[in-house]
Amino acid sequence: MKREAMYYRNEEDTTLVCELCPKYCVLTDGALGGCRARKNLGGILMATNYALATGLSLDRIEKKPLYHYYPGSRILSLGPNSCNLQCSFCQNYQISQMHAATQEISPEFLRDVIAQHCAEALQVAFTYTEPLTWYEYILDFARENPEVRIVLVTNGYINPRPLAELLPHVSAMNIDLKAMSESFYASECRGHLEPVLENIRACVAAGVHLELTFLLIPGLNDAPSELMAMRDFIAELNPELPLHVSAYHPDYQMIAPATKTEHIASAIKVFKESLVNVYGGNLPVSDFMDTLCRSCGTRLIARTHGKTQNFLNGEGSCPQCGTKAYGVYA
Repeated sequence: MKREAMYYRNEEDTTLVCELCPKYCVLTDGALGGCRARKNLGGILMATNYALATGLSLDRIEKKPLYHYYPGSRILSLGPNSCNLQCSFCQNYQISQMHAATQEISPEFLRDVIAQHCAEALQVAFTYTEPLTWYEYILDFARENPEVRIVLVTNGYINPRPLAELLPHVSAMNIDLKAMSESFYASECRGHLEPVLENIRACVAAGVHLELTFLLIPGLNDAPSELMAMRDFIAELNPELPLHVSAYHPDYQMIAPATKTEHIASAIKVFKESLVNVYGGNLPVSDFMDTLCRSCGTRLIARTHGKTQNFLNGEGSCPQCGTKAYGVYA
């Protein structure tokens, strides 16, 4: 399937500048963008990954991770073979940084699969790699299927105008906040921090359900000052925004030792000084997965790696004291 890309401008001759993300790739005729998803073909920018997916999977929504958005539900998941950051520690580098086999999944076919496997809740997650490099495909699908809930699991690296056009069609997002250091983003991700922070603010302002993930890499992005800066940034937006502190393991180009459970526990302690909903992930234990009432401490949602038990009442409130929990519930 062919689709002209959105958000680019013509320079002299057939040279183009992609304006989807803050990298602003300059593409001569025949050149690919840094995300490997957009190509200059004779002065027209084409979305070369349109409808090409690395696969389909039916997941628990907690796997995204989304803990406060229809807990216990199932969601169809898929993603493209591309990314607009080049993180040295990428945990999915085989499908984000390298060429991988794909299959064509038209918007019409995707809608049929969602109806078949998610009949109780029509919802789809664009995830696994970087869905924002699938911009046209997601936007086309969302416009054609407004009854389907759209979830994005993303690095948040996109320019303000395309994000503003997409947000009205998005129900929930998990944004990966990789650090609170510009130098970390520059050296380890080949990107910049501030656009991600601005897009997190924009999602909150737009009323999209938002959760954040932080992959903790010991010795690289876990300095106490950085953890406190991240905590304070989130708390200023909304202290109830869920934060998932995820354990890293050596992969791709990164050889730093794996995150230990005690590293996660220590970071969670810092974050919980100001934040209500902080979780630990990618761990062999379920110690940091439950949701507690911010007022009385009652367990509202119990989670293990394979099961979710929701004790909230119908409108998402604590059954003991009636305090409303942050999130979207059936």
